[in-house]
Amino acid sequence: MLNHKEERYVGTSVYGLRMPIIKTGDDISSIICDKVLESQNSSYQPLSINNGDIIGITESFLARSQGNYVSIDDISNDIKQKFPKGDIGVAFPILSRNRFAKILEGIAKGTHGKVYVFLSYPTDEVGNAIMDEEKLYNSNINPYTDIITKQEFRDKFGVFHHPITGSDHIKMYEDISSNIEVILLNNPKDILKYTKQVIVSSIHIRQRQKKILEQYGATAYTLDEILNTPSEVHGWSEYGVLGSNYSNETKLKLFPRDSKAFCRNLQTLLKQKTGKHLEVMIYGDGGFKCPKTKIWEFADPVVSPGFTDGLKGMPNEIKIKAVADNNIDNPNKAIKEAIKSKNSGDGFYSIGTTPRQITDLLGSLCDLTTGSGEKGTPVVYIKGYFDNYLQPSPKS
Repeated sequence: MLNHKEERYVGTSVYGLRMPIIKTGDDISSIICDKVLESQNSSYQPLSINNGDIIGITESFLARSQGNYVSIDDISNDIKQKFPKGDIGVAFPILSRNRFAKILEGIAKGTHGKVYVFLSYPTDEVGNAIMDEEKLYNSNINPYTDIITKQEFRDKFGVFHHPITGSDHIKMYEDISSNIEVILLNNPKDILKYTKQVIVSSIHIRQRQKKILEQYGATAYTLDEILNTPSEVHGWSEYGVLGSNYSNETKLKLFPRDSKAFCRNLQTLLKQKTGKHLEVMIYGDGGFKCPKTKIWEFADPVVSPGFTDGLKGMPNEIKIKAVADNNIDNPNKAIKEAIKSKNSGDGFYSIGTTPRQITDLLGSLCDLTTGSGEKGTPVVYIKGYFDNYLQPSPKS
């Protein structure tokens, strides 16, 4: 038993670590290590370092240090190589100024014919609305089968502005280039009525949609197949332009490359400098949904493109409240016994614990901690994440 002075009152703790503004070529591994070491001696919230602690680094911090940028012309040139002639269909992109508008500009610039942009309705893949859903449900339109042209959309639904950004995405996308035409549909096979050359621009269901199109004779590429090979003249990523983000009017920042190797190398460096075994991960968007806007804030291809081995898999945890509710007379004893025997295979107390990858949970925690605004904390330090109700304070 712990005495009163040794008793642990705090479980998982999360700290956003302030970092300098970095530029291309900066050695962020050394910068991160130095800041972690300096934080131990801070007079304001000094940080203790223990085995099993976790460091999360936002993907943009790594990508910027790598100089992982591409221009509109880079995208255009790759499109010209993949589709030397003819019209192109752009299938099911998300509705986003930051995430897709500049990609579409590059596609339009590299296309010799027309660009048909096929938007899903009533929302895109991550929940951004393209129309008033109540009007759709009260209409005679069948979203599973019906194709809607822009003119038909305007006649039936008028102008719809995104509830958060205020953007009219149909107008915004068509205004990018004179060779763009927006059409609303949900069945991938209907795209072949317009063209058999398609860029599948969805995120999480892209492989399924590509497979359907190819089965019906299309030549199809996904966004992660554009600019996804090493280059000495511009940035590149294993995910291509998928997960990219607006940088300026002529440039996009890509998702980082070689994330797994970076995490392993940083883990080794941290061990050398601190003497502790820490886990490391790169994180992008968290996998969570806003209950008010119904938007799923997950526009990256994965939550974590790279992480160390200790973060593989899913948590192996009991459901404490289920144990307590079924052992009212002595819940503390029952909880401790359940934790000790959780690997027995019974599985009863795991009921209700949503199965998620560890990195998806941690990535969401990191994303919510660091934000994307003005906090200046692109590195997140997590303590005690793998501890449980039985464990005392970690020993230095």
